[in-house]
Amino acid sequence: MTDSKKYSLVETDFKMHLGIKLFRIKAEITFSTKLGTVEAGELGGYIEKEQNLSQCGNAWVYGNAWVYGNAEVYGNAEVYGDAEVCGNAKVYGNAKVYGDAEVYGDAKVYGNA
Repeated sequence: MTDSKKYSLVETDFKMHLGIKLFRIKAEITFSTKLGTVEAGELGGYIEKEQNLSQCGNAWVYGNAWVYGNAEVYGNAEVYGDAEVCGNAKVYGNAKVYGDAEVYGDAKVYGNA
């Protein structure tokens, strides 16, 4: 990806969880995911820091989903619903984490999972 970012953190829209500030994300460009098109300006889920969601690829965190700690979402992975990804967990490839799922510790969810 060039200098443009796929998303930004919305500094004024955040939640506190276990003493951690989680920021809502906002798409800066339009791109496609397996769930459909994410339009520029569309709000996503919540992450603690940019290291939690790659600026490359089509990975996205939707709605009420949270990603924090040292967790990483990248590739074409999608996290949505009320899912939480935290700790040192990695979600990548074409993986989807959704519903009330919690992925944490050193877990890895990848491929077409």
